[in-house]
Amino acid sequence: MENLRAFGVINDLQGFIEEFYYEPGDIDQEDASRVIREEGFKLFLKTNRSFEDVYELLKKTVFLKDLQLLELDNLDVFHQYYEAQGIDIKDNPIMIPSVPRQGEKEHDNPEAFSALTHQSIISVSVNKLDKLMDLVGELVIAEAMVTQNPDLLGLDLGNFQKAARQLRKISGEIQDTVMSVRMVPLAATFQKMQRTVRDMCKKLDKEVRLKLVGEETEVDKNIIEHISDPLMHLIRNAIDHGIEPPDEREAKGKSRTGTIVLEAKNSGSDVLIIVRDDGEGFSKNKILAKARKNGLLQKPETEMSDKELYNLVFLPGFSTNEVVTEFSGRGVGMDVVTKNIQAVGGTVTADCVPGAGTTLTLKIPLTLAIIDGMNVRVGNSRYTIPLTSIRESFRPQKADVIIDPDQNEMIMVRGQCYPVLRLHEFYRVKTEVTEFTGGIIIMIEQDGKALCLFADELLGQQQVVVKALPTYIKNTRKITGLAGCTLLGDGGITGRYDLY
Repeated sequence: MENLRAFGVINDLQGFIEEFYYEPGDIDQEDASRVIREEGFKLFLKTNRSFEDVYELLKKTVFLKDLQLLELDNLDVFHQYYEAQGIDIKDNPIMIPSVPRQGEKEHDNPEAFSALTHQSIISVSVNKLDKLMDLVGELVIAEAMVTQNPDLLGLDLGNFQKAARQLRKISGEIQDTVMSVRMVPLAATFQKMQRTVRDMCKKLDKEVRLKLVGEETEVDKNIIEHISDPLMHLIRNAIDHGIEPPDEREAKGKSRTGTIVLEAKNSGSDVLIIVRDDGEGFSKNKILAKARKNGLLQKPETEMSDKELYNLVFLPGFSTNEVVTEFSGRGVGMDVVTKNIQAVGGTVTADCVPGAGTTLTLKIPLTLAIIDGMNVRVGNSRYTIPLTSIRESFRPQKADVIIDPDQNEMIMVRGQCYPVLRLHEFYRVKTEVTEFTGGIIIMIEQDGKALCLFADELLGQQQVVVKALPTYIKNTRKITGLAGCTLLGDGGITGRYDLY
């Protein structure tokens, strides 16, 4: 099936390469497999991607026997092999490998060049990268244990502090390098969705075009593995529930072909993956009816915002489709997406314009390992808040504190009121600091929601290695807001706080 694998390579190149020609030109003909088997499949590419990116893409071809890749110095050499009917490779058998890359000597032997190429890029087991990341995490903890050792308090050690700064600099560079090695572009994951769209369109008799934006965005390898299935579920859901049949779209004044935009972009230390369609959107009435039937409404309907209403679709077992089909109505709802994304510390939100389309946003961290955080103390406990979530911190005045009719504490900041959460009450921690004027307020913001946390004091900024909560804690009870824990320099434990 050499011709089918060649077709797969061509399909992968579309959207990744600006211009390319290939030989044999007609891979549908009967003897295409024989030609590829005997003479190989030859590609001529023109792209603004790096040599390494192209090599990595082609290297993923299934059952690849050998790969020879050469970078040409000018376009004239590239275009001389192109004719109106395609490339006539037979007139110029293997002249292309004779053109050397810039700065390299010419290689008459293709095998020698192939060996040279293989030396520039190597494949490394993910398990080895995971082990390396774990060791870097332990290095960060060990560095904190040395530089923040309680035995050093009150000592004037100039040379030690100088050496500690150098150690911190080197360990930071090692950490950045290891993280960059683990980073993988989303292009391959996004490209897989093209087939899902194509197959579903044939089965549902719909016309849908998938538009990819920002597929060069990079995330951690482990995160890629967790978001592939949720993305496929969201794409299938958009085609099945969102995009209308062509005739119905035409009657509404829309184009017959629906559009799904799959977009990725960086947002601070997070990556936003947005799935947007121009279908009919969510039906408020159907969502409310299903929520009433299953008893999922936590507050009166009149007090719920549109966004809160749309986010009900992520609750377990929630489906507005009453008919069981191959794609929906089987009890597997959007809660599967939520569980997978929350497993990597991310969140999912939904928004909609009825009749115009739906937007689903996945917010996931760039990496799972090490974060910059602010340590705060509450009694004898310590918590770490991600720096990217902190807007500001301040010591309030009595006049700024407001108590509403329901006895909820609010604080006035520059003319706006924000709710206050006392961490010592929330986590039932004993502390002597109970007055606002004696502690510190940390205003945090995430997903458009703002909240003021009340703690005893700020301990300072620190890089922390996020470790999962122990199993016995997870099994005993669900601790809201606690995302993980880590070791501090003095051997103590801090919990990482997340705002959901």
